[in-house]
Amino acid sequence: MNTTTQPVTAIEIVLPGQVEPEGLQVTERQLPPLGPDQVLVRVEASGVSFAEQQMRRGKYYDQPAFPFVPGYDLVGTVAAIGTSVDETLLDRRVAALTKVGGWSSHIVLDAADLIPVPSTLDPAEAETFVVNGITAWQMLHRIAKVKRGQTIVVHGANGGVGSTLVQLARAAGIRVIGTASAKNAAIVEALGASPVDYRGDVAQQVRALAPQGVDAVFDHVGGPGIVDSFGLLADHGTLVAYGTASTKNDEGNSRLPVLKLFGQLMLWNTLPNKRNAHFYNIWAGKRNLTRFRNHLNEDLGKVLALAADGTLRPQVAARIPLSQAADALTLAESGTITGKVVIVPDPKP
Repeated sequence: MNTTTQPVTAIEIVLPGQVEPEGLQVTERQLPPLGPDQVLVRVEASGVSFAEQQMRRGKYYDQPAFPFVPGYDLVGTVAAIGTSVDETLLDRRVAALTKVGGWSSHIVLDAADLIPVPSTLDPAEAETFVVNGITAWQMLHRIAKVKRGQTIVVHGANGGVGSTLVQLARAAGIRVIGTASAKNAAIVEALGASPVDYRGDVAQQVRALAPQGVDAVFDHVGGPGIVDSFGLLADHGTLVAYGTASTKNDEGNSRLPVLKLFGQLMLWNTLPNKRNAHFYNIWAGKRNLTRFRNHLNEDLGKVLALAADGTLRPQVAARIPLSQAADALTLAESGTITGKVVIVPDPKP
């Protein structure tokens, strides 16, 4: 049993400050010894999400101070365990939600934060369902509580969270209207949604498909368009906002757009309009750490099971080696891809 390790030197990608993607730094660092309840994970895949795109601009709501190692989530194999960790965890494939630190060859994590990954799943494909799958599942089933036969709108239906949300909804017997650019309409349709061109009159197009309004709208864009999203709801419908992508290039305080959105949602909830509005934060509830971890295990477990049996199709936009993380971030920000860019280990010489 590998309960102790010789000093491990990890290759890490450091974000030194507000830089362009090419400003990322490839560094090496000796990892600390494992605590009794910790594990060493050999990272096999880590995603490039919207969070990292915001972090390099210094605009993610609660990012750490520069410099730091990005990487919101990961999939890897447990390479060593602390003295108090269950021996069966050794050599198991696992996922973890990290917020930062995932863009590394190895990482030390608390064993309690690991989520089992079916061995039949490819690491990069499984990675596309970690933060995206948890987010989509919890918004659909824990927040909006959409039922079979109801209709929803998913903005950015060809993106990482959006494509997962579409597939989870269709698997649950829910009708989906998905916004995307016209060039991605076929992709959205292949996922099982009715495509709507976001560059046109979205409200008019949605009303043509759902004259009485929809039961839920999932909006990562924020900004002025959030008013239109709320207006798409039928009576007793639910708006779930989970980002402010429309303000990603705006100058000024990074928290202001989020606070404005909070205020708007709270105002709507005080009015007698027969509709609900929520802001989804994947880290909400962490003050009750045991329940938070239980929900992550339960929800991601269900998503990965659906991926393992083929119900969900992973949307891997590209697999790019760790040392080329700058290229991965550039591609993720290009607006030319469908799905998620995944950082993988460098090929062995």
